[in-house]
Amino acid sequence: MQLRLLNVPVDGGDLRVLLWGNGKRVAVAVHGITASAMSWQAVARHMPPDWTLAAPDLRGRGHSRELPGPFGLDRHARDVTAVLRHFGGRPVLAGHSMGAFVALLARDAHPELVRRLVLVDGGLPLPIPDGTDTDALLDATLGPAMARLGQTFAGTEAYLDFWRAHPALAGHWTPDVEAYIRYDLIGEPGQLRSRAVEEAIRTDGREILAEKPFADALSRLTKPTPLLTAPAGLFGQPPGLLPAELVAAWQERVPALRPQTVPDTNHYTIMFEREAAAVVSQAIRAAAL
Repeated sequence: MQLRLLNVPVDGGDLRVLLWGNGKRVAVAVHGITASAMSWQAVARHMPPDWTLAAPDLRGRGHSRELPGPFGLDRHARDVTAVLRHFGGRPVLAGHSMGAFVALLARDAHPELVRRLVLVDGGLPLPIPDGTDTDALLDATLGPAMARLGQTFAGTEAYLDFWRAHPALAGHWTPDVEAYIRYDLIGEPGQLRSRAVEEAIRTDGREILAEKPFADALSRLTKPTPLLTAPAGLFGQPPGLLPAELVAAWQERVPALRPQTVPDTNHYTIMFEREAAAVVSQAIRAAAL
């Protein structure tokens, strides 16, 4: 499967987009809060040859890390809109984790650019008690994924070992996981670090905790919208990031939502495990019909 690179002009520079496939049908796929476009490679393997899967590195991540702030989900939504406009033809728009929130906002701002939306373990407002320290909540919720942003590593193997110990990935290591981890590295030996910019992560994380923009955008969904969820969360244990009772409550409020639990997955492996990636791919393809 050939990987191609595309740069899309956005405010402040170029947004890097990874492309798999050469087909006329297009899906634009948005990654999670500390992730990169490489999180979509396993899904891309399951896309038919008449498709192109286009995944941007969001501002402050991957090879878009040098794009300037301000950060925030509206800014990401505008960047994703630029990618949609580049391809034209109303692509399917998919998002995982924070990417689901970004995709939801982009579709809400420009429904004419999007054929259908696919949400993967994200996109529903999360119940957060008033007065919560959002930075502390991010550190606790994301755990190692957040902690790595302040660390340096002696070499690539040290960084891979750091991720191999992640409770959600232990026992689930695949070539696509390793490619995703390697793609995240920048710097010289002895001072390797993640490409993700901590300021971007914390700014975006605070905005995910706001309910209104996402609730409003969800309320305006009219076409059937797949919502794929993992039964285990960011540390590989139940409950999932979107517990069943939360999903049920939002399905009652938003009849367009079509929830589907992807068995035996957590917040990471729903994107990387072969069977799960095939389910995500199928949801994207069905959304084009």
